[in-house]
This record gives sequence, structure tokens and C-alpha cells, in this order.
Amino acid sequence: MQRRHLVSRRSLVLLGVLMILASSPSWALAQHAIWETYNHAGMKAYQAGRYAEAEKLFTFALKAAEESGVQDQRLATSLNNLALVYKAQAKYDQAEPLYKRSLAIYEKALGPDHPHVATSLNNLAGLYDAQAKYDQAEPLYKRSLAIYEKALGPDHPHVATSLNNLAGLYRAQAKYDQAEPLYKRSLAIYEKALGPDHPHVTASLENYGTMLKAVKRDVEAEPLLRRAAQIREKRRQ
Repeated sequence: MQRRHLVSRRSLVLLGVLMILASSPSWALAQHAIWETYNHAGMKAYQAGRYAEAEKLFTFALKAAEESGVQDQRLATSLNNLALVYKAQAKYDQAEPLYKRSLAIYEKALGPDHPHVATSLNNLAGLYDAQAKYDQAEPLYKRSLAIYEKALGPDHPHVATSLNNLAGLYRAQAKYDQAEPLYKRSLAIYEKALGPDHPHVTASLENYGTMLKAVKRDVEAEPLLRRAAQIREKRRQ
């Protein structure tokens, strides 16, 4: 179980309308088709844990995006996805500049308050979080959360993900009083938006329950962990 990075896969695949600007429409369409093929295959490999394969495919996708000569959302997505693979392999020094470059492109193309910007901020924060660089991660998580709340509303699953990640950051620093209300709100949003048996609800129950056990509140933790186990067993049947 991921200790604190409960992130919907949809928030990892940065989508959006591609702004293809090239002198030849047929050339632009061909480049887009090449990019889309590599990106799709790379995401399948990444989700299957085949990181070496995903790294090659995302590198090819990035090259195709760069050859268009346009600083567009396609390029930002390629940078983000290649950074994801580097992070999964603990290649943090290689991931960081890609995340930063992706974020800069999205901010310029879409404005500072777009959900894609929030996703980029969350991913960069997660990179710092994985390295225990909490002072660098916290403001990024907070800004990501604020953007999601404003753009998507307070009860959107992406808001729950941001709350969970920020709670995990506080939990890692033993700031349990700050983590608990965030875990509670995250769980409530997931249950309302996704239903009581969704995998995100299960992970949220486990995260909150594990935190309660860490502070010796076993009586409160056990029902949460028991419910999470029951949901997992139900899905296996």
C-alpha cells in the first residue's frame, strides 16, 4: 500500500486539447499520431510496472513532441509522464527538471489556476515528498489543493487526493493533529463521490486507520482497517 501517495491514475495522465501549430497540417497530424502511439504504449507499460520499457516509449513521445517546435500541452504531458517513470525508479535528479519544465508550460498555456497546473504541482510535490524534502513539498501540495477546490469544487475526487497527500506529508513528520482532519475529509469525499467500496475509499481507510494506530488509538483504528479488509475481500470474490 502506498503510504501517502494515493493518486488517481486520471490525475497522472495529463490530458487536454492539443494546440498543434505547424505550417503543414498533414505533417502536424502525422507528428500527433506518432506522439499519441508512443504515449499510449508508454502509459500501458508504466501502469504495468515495466519502467524500462515505459522510459523508452515516453522518451520517443517526448522527442516527437519536441520536433513539432511548439511549447504545447502535448509537450508538457510528455515531460510529466517521463518524470513519473524516473520517479518510480528513484531517479529523482532526472525527474525534477522535467516536472518543473512541464509545470512552466502548463502555467503559460493555461494560466496559474487550471486543474492541469494543480496536477503538475501535486506531482512535483510528490517527488519532494518521496525524498523527505517536506518544506519544499508542502507549499506545492497546498497550492494544488487550492486550485482543485476553486476549479472543481470542494467535493471532487482530485480534492480528496490532494487532502490525502498533504495529510501523508504531515503524518510523515508526526504532525498528527494536522493530518487527521485532512484524512477525515478525504475519506468523506471519496465515499460520497465514488461510493463506499471504491479502491480509493479502501486506501483512504487504511491510511487513516494506520495513522490512528501510530498514535495508539487502536479502538478507533480497528473498525477502519477492518472495513478496508472487508472491501478488499469483497472485490476478490
